[in-house]
Amino acid sequence: MMFQTIVEQVTIPTERFLLRPARVSDVGLISMYAGDVRVAEGTSSIPHPLPPGAAAAFVERAMNVGASERIWVLDGTAHEMPEVMGVISLKQMDRDQAEIGYWVAPAFWNTGYASEAVQALVAANPLKNKAIFAQVFQDNPGSARVLTNCGFGYLGDAESYSVARDARVQTWTYLKKMA
Repeated sequence: MMFQTIVEQVTIPTERFLLRPARVSDVGLISMYAGDVRVAEGTSSIPHPLPPGAAAAFVERAMNVGASERIWVLDGTAHEMPEVMGVISLKQMDRDQAEIGYWVAPAFWNTGYASEAVQALVAANPLKNKAIFAQVFQDNPGSARVLTNCGFGYLGDAESYSVARDARVQTWTYLKKMA
């Protein structure tokens, strides 16, 4: 018999969905959405094609109590939407800072879900951070708009390696100082 560890992680309500901890039942939809080249190429860490077992390993890491990255799923079931519409995370850094990352499934692009998720997570500030950083690829202006709409200020240009693209990609870096 295998027991599943339940992570004590806050659930954050928004107007149209919940941000909740990942669970094993999310693997199928995360695999389907993260396996889309458009999603993978918008992130630095999702490979394309998505290897077998990658989504299950991601969910297992998300459920790890001691992980430095906290991951929430955008769950729309309370509003007759899918159980998984995207993912948002905070990766803890030193000096009470974190880096936010997110992706939304292509079926939900241009709906404001990413902005709603970022706003809710920043407002909740579950890790009690003093600052939250973000970076987006320069060929993804939609993600940059999400950050600026949520009060993040532009810091400068940089670059990051994209696993899906197998290349270094130019990025814009943002910062949100917390109260």
